[in-house]
Amino acid sequence: MSSANTVKHSDVIASTTTRARKLTAEEIKEIEHEMTLYPDKQAVGLEALKIVQKHQGWVSDESLLGIARYLDIPAADLESVATFFNLVYRHPVGKNVILFCNSVSCWIMGCEGIKDHIKDKLGIDFGETSVSGDFTLIPVPCLGDCDRAPVMMVGEDLHRNLTPEIIDKIVLDYQSN
Repeated sequence: MSSANTVKHSDVIASTTTRARKLTAEEIKEIEHEMTLYPDKQAVGLEALKIVQKHQGWVSDESLLGIARYLDIPAADLESVATFFNLVYRHPVGKNVILFCNSVSCWIMGCEGIKDHIKDKLGIDFGETSVSGDFTLIPVPCLGDCDRAPVMMVGEDLHRNLTPEIIDKIVLDYQSN
């Protein structure tokens, strides 16, 4: 194979895209700050992913490559971090991300019926985004509020003791805000 046809392993990630996105000045500033708090660049990887996601809404392949090149770490290493943490979004998400607890406690307290209500109300299942782009539904193993199950988070807000009526109010409150 000629050198023109070879691809470095560090340039191959979840797609065939090999072009890095230029990080914004604000992203760089925040990543630089994080670099003062960690012993080496590799340790800053997760924080850099979270910073880019905060600004871009999700971490595209191009963004991941941009971070890897900026930190001078292999893209494959950064990809493994990004795919390990389920709150690093590798695909576009809705304006409001619903983290729906499907733990044993929530299941015992009826989360399956609540999930079905959300599915009917928004027309989405786990991993999907509503047609309006307002909501993405993501399952999580536990939100740590078992005594008030079933629970879910929308953005930073925890919602407890869910019922279909409470879901309807939550959807109305967050829709197109």
